[in-house]
Amino acid sequence: MSTKAEQAITFHDKGYNCAQAVACSFCKEFGVDEEEMFRIAEGFGLGMGMMEVCGALSGMMMIIGLQNSVGNPEKGKMTKGDTYKKVREYAAKFKEQNGSYLCKELKGVETGKVLRSCPDCIRDAVALTEEYLAAQKDIEE
Repeated sequence: MSTKAEQAITFHDKGYNCAQAVACSFCKEFGVDEEEMFRIAEGFGLGMGMMEVCGALSGMMMIIGLQNSVGNPEKGKMTKGDTYKKVREYAAKFKEQNGSYLCKELKGVETGKVLRSCPDCIRDAVALTEEYLAAQKDIEE
């Protein structure tokens, strides 16, 4: 397990939701205040509070957006389409690993069969985020 994954699990153990645990683990790399990210990500835990898209995956998507976005349409070419493409690619990888990207399915709410625990979803989302960032670094070099 990577240091980032360990940090994310520690955050989750302290009471961070899955989205907060993943997103806050990458704050230092992007110069984002951890408390600010904590507040931003709060509504994305528990599958956006509705057991929909996994919170850990939402945290990963936030980091993809941080890395890929132009930040302001006046600063250059719009990046939304490219960001959406990258998010879909990594959401598909998550689903391939775990059988779903929906919280209620991962937790087996309707089937009684848990596909993946929250800590494992967090570890997977962190690993995919690290994979994504490494791939982007390779492209930039």
